[in-house]
Amino acid sequence: MVFRSLIVHGQALIAAIQFLTRVPVPVQVPFEPKQLSRSIIYFPAAGAIVGAVSAICFGLLSLFMPALPAAVIVLAVWTAMSGGLHLDGWMDTADGVLSHRSRERMLEIMKDSRVGAMGVIAAVLLLLFKFAVLSELIELGLENGSWWKSMALIASAPIWSRWWMSAAIVGWPSARKGEGIGAMFRAAGPRQMAAGFLLAVALTLVIAFAGGIPLEDAILWCAGAAFITAAVGLITATWLSRKLGGLTGDTYGAMNEAVEAVLILAVLLVLK
Repeated sequence: MVFRSLIVHGQALIAAIQFLTRVPVPVQVPFEPKQLSRSIIYFPAAGAIVGAVSAICFGLLSLFMPALPAAVIVLAVWTAMSGGLHLDGWMDTADGVLSHRSRERMLEIMKDSRVGAMGVIAAVLLLLFKFAVLSELIELGLENGSWWKSMALIASAPIWSRWWMSAAIVGWPSARKGEGIGAMFRAAGPRQMAAGFLLAVALTLVIAFAGGIPLEDAILWCAGAAFITAAVGLITATWLSRKLGGLTGDTYGAMNEAVEAVLILAVLLVLK
C-alpha cells in the first residue's frame, strides 16, 4: 500500500515537472485527468527547480559579469526553464482581455496561435520589468554582499507562483467549460491545493536556510511571500474571471508571471 502510494505520488511529481518545465525526465507517466489533478500538489516542486537553476545562474554570473548582460542571461535561462509556457499564456491573455471585445470573442482570440500587438507589448513590458529588477539585485548584491540571500529569495518566487496556479485551478471555474489544457486539472480539490501550500512553505524555508537566512527572517519571508502571492493572485484571478466567465490555461500562465514579477520586486525592496 505504501509502495503503491509512493509510485502514484512519484508519477504525480514527474507529471508536474514534465508539464511545467523543460527538465528532461526520461520516464513515461500517464497524462490523464486523475494523475494531472494529483500533480498540482507538486507544482511548487517544479517551481523550485526553475528557481534553483535561475538562482544559481544569478549567483555565478553576478561574480564575473556586469549586471546588465548578467540579468539578460538569467532572464533567458528563467524563461527557457519553462519553455516560455507561462510567458505565452501572459501574451495570449493580454491579446484577449485587452481587446475589449465580447467574452466569447476574447476566448477566441486567446485560442489563436498568432500573437497580436497587445501580447507583444505586454511581453516586452514584463521582460523589461524583470530585467530591471534582476539587474538591480545583481548590483545590490555586489555593493553589500547580499547576493547569497538574493539567490535564496529569488529561488522561492517560482515556488509560490506555481502554487498559485494550483489555487486558481481549484478556486475558479473553467471559462471554456471543459475544453483546453487547464480543464484537464479540474478534478483537483482543496486537499491537493492545501498539500501544495505546505510543500511551498517547506521548500521556501529549506531554500532560505540554504541561503544563510536566520529562522525568524525565513519565516517572515515565507509569510510575506504567501501573502503577496494570495493578494496578487486574488486580484488578477477575480478580474480575469469577471472578464472571461472563468479561467483558462492561458490565464494560469499569466497569473504565474504576474506573481513572479511582484515577488522578485519584493525581494529587491526587502534587501534594499
